[in-house]
Amino acid sequence: MSNYCFLIDANKTPLNPVHPSHARKLLDCGKAAVFRRYPFTLILKRVVENPLVHPLTLKIDPGSKFTGIALITNGGEVIWGMELQHRGQQIKDALEHRRVVRRGRRNRNTRYRQARFLNRKRQAGWLAPSLRHRVLTTETWVKRLQKFTPIGSIVQELVKFDTQAIQNPEISGTEYQQGTLHGYECREYLLEKWNRQCAYCGVKDVPLEIEHIQPKSKGGSDRISNLCLACHKCNQRKGSRDIKDFLKGKPDVLHRVLRQAKSPLKDTASVNSTRWSLFNALKSFGLLVSTGTGGQTKFNRIRFELPKAHWIDAACVGVVDAIKLVTTKILKVKATGFGGRQRCQTDKFGYPQKHRPLRPIFGFCTGDIVRADVPKGKYAGTFTARVCPMSHGYGEFVIDKKRRSIKLEYLTPVHRKDGYDYA
Repeated sequence: MSNYCFLIDANKTPLNPVHPSHARKLLDCGKAAVFRRYPFTLILKRVVENPLVHPLTLKIDPGSKFTGIALITNGGEVIWGMELQHRGQQIKDALEHRRVVRRGRRNRNTRYRQARFLNRKRQAGWLAPSLRHRVLTTETWVKRLQKFTPIGSIVQELVKFDTQAIQNPEISGTEYQQGTLHGYECREYLLEKWNRQCAYCGVKDVPLEIEHIQPKSKGGSDRISNLCLACHKCNQRKGSRDIKDFLKGKPDVLHRVLRQAKSPLKDTASVNSTRWSLFNALKSFGLLVSTGTGGQTKFNRIRFELPKAHWIDAACVGVVDAIKLVTTKILKVKATGFGGRQRCQTDKFGYPQKHRPLRPIFGFCTGDIVRADVPKGKYAGTFTARVCPMSHGYGEFVIDKKRRSIKLEYLTPVHRKDGYDYA
């Protein structure tokens, strides 16, 4: 069962979503045309006077890596679902790379502007770019859905994770108020935690070094739960490798280290940081916005015996009397961004390779989804893929992991590049 199809009239007024079979009948009879591919939307070829629409409830389950979105009818039917994958880690890596490049340039005394210090102030409610991206991306998709479907209210899971209780469920009293490291230095705390020996080989009475269990180059943090002690040889041998690769032949040691160390709570912290910003952004749409807790979501999912999924969690947010999954095939969206601003593409040695044009070529941009109708030749047939247009009138495709070059005159646009990948 696929998602219901969105429907708008000739004036682009949102109507009630229709079943996929009904959408096919409208297309076959010529009463409607495809207005948008993702999310799939039909536009009628006439204006509907005084349409009778039934407002839907938009439910959101925000997360650090994935956000679940679902549309619910008044009768509890889940007619549309979506999972949105964020790119917060990609943004963080890009900013760190830029910071390293700038620092190297300034250390070489090739500064192109004078230094500015102590003159920058962050506004109230400021979020890091990787966190702000999660709020803006969710807000963008709420705006899109509001254009194509009648939304009457929004329900958001407004959950706050207790990071201390997650790391130590038995924490209480003074220890809960003062924190884990109260009265300790970080190194002394690690020496006591890891019994003053190397976490990997168990050697004692040697100089020990602080080591990141999950490397910082792969998203690890400086939290105390991600630190351990290692001798110099083990630290050098591990390097920036993942701990599972480093201890592949020692499953007992791997299990012990992961059990003794608390898992990093980066995802939990990101949800705590963005929950109120997202709530305030949703209130700006002028709709009724209500909230639910994480305990309610889990209780509803277990009560109705539903599987674990981001979009199903979204459908279970808040007070729920009944749930019926009308759809099982949902829209999966991955945020990819629009690429870099660099116009001159270089090879791995830094030499110019080709120029990226800023303007469209014959009406096409790199990343557009198009349909190619090739009448003859080696690649004769019809297929749909993303295109990379060239100035000489041809476009490159990657189909079945093979590059194909086809004339741009054979292409018909299906979906313009919008910074997302769909499945």
